[in-house]
Amino acid sequence: MQTEARVGVVNPSPGGGRRGNNGVETTSLKLKQQQQELLQAQKPQIGTVSQLLAGGVAGALSKTCTAPLARLTILFQVQGMHSDAATIRKASIWREASRIVGEEGFRAFWKGNLVTIAHRLPYSSLNFYAYEQYKKLLYMFPGLESHGKSMSSDLCIHFVGGGLAGITAASATYPLDLVRTRLAAQTNVTYYRGIWHALRTICKDEGGLGLYKGLGTTLLGVGPSIAISFSVYESLRSFWQARRPHDSTVLVSLSCGSLSGIASSTAIFPLDLIRRRKQLEGAGGRARVYTTGLFGTFKHIFRTEGFRGLYRGILPEYYKVVPGVGICFMTYETLKMVLADVSTKL
Repeated sequence: MQTEARVGVVNPSPGGGRRGNNGVETTSLKLKQQQQELLQAQKPQIGTVSQLLAGGVAGALSKTCTAPLARLTILFQVQGMHSDAATIRKASIWREASRIVGEEGFRAFWKGNLVTIAHRLPYSSLNFYAYEQYKKLLYMFPGLESHGKSMSSDLCIHFVGGGLAGITAASATYPLDLVRTRLAAQTNVTYYRGIWHALRTICKDEGGLGLYKGLGTTLLGVGPSIAISFSVYESLRSFWQARRPHDSTVLVSLSCGSLSGIASSTAIFPLDLIRRRKQLEGAGGRARVYTTGLFGTFKHIFRTEGFRGLYRGILPEYYKVVPGVGICFMTYETLKMVLADVSTKL
């Protein structure tokens, strides 16, 4: 009788059997919420420096592992700028990879990787750290602190927090991202000899604002990209751990990270392609190709290269992002656990 009275208050409905079913559903929901709270409490807690270190190492390691595919993606993305239609039609991953090995050597796959690491260390550190801080801040908003355990509010917080974190990190480290793109896009002619030479040359040829060429497009793309990546990752990981709590953290992080990378790359790839081409405008003294803004560039590519032109290089991007994002999240979660264990022993 006491059970029936309690269930009747939760969801009053005619018929005793129906109330009993609602009672089972309510109990099951409470058990799931308790399980998620327990998993949240078991997450490793680390300090600011350790968190920045974990994020930076995770980003640098994942980028180094996937550098050859990242360079192939960039070369495919910028083909439509100065290539004719016949050259574009003949392009393939194997042909481009063979050309790089034959003309530049195997080490050329990692061309620009030093600046990639120099960019990824602060970018990934800020990205992960800002994401955790934005999440805490968003949970403090009126109304969210009482509904923070619901799936919809969690998804919203992960999406908004991820977007803000991506914009913060991208804005702070953008000049290094631009230099990385220009170094990786060089083929036979070496115009930029290294990071510092590229920074000085860009400032001299294009002015200080040249270091932020394409920033608007970048922020427009990186916000949704990181938002989708973090929200899909967190949702998949919570779903997985709620049903299989004893699975390896490494396996969960690697799998969920890979799927989140595919989702975010597919959604924002056209913006990323336009961003790369904007970054290369005026590089090496070449004439400008796109004289309009974002939408004008979008229409120009669509008109001259078709819809496929907006997704030029998506295949090597998938090959890169599946292991790359997976490795990044896996390394971050693993380092958090290791650093948390070290801090408790000190």
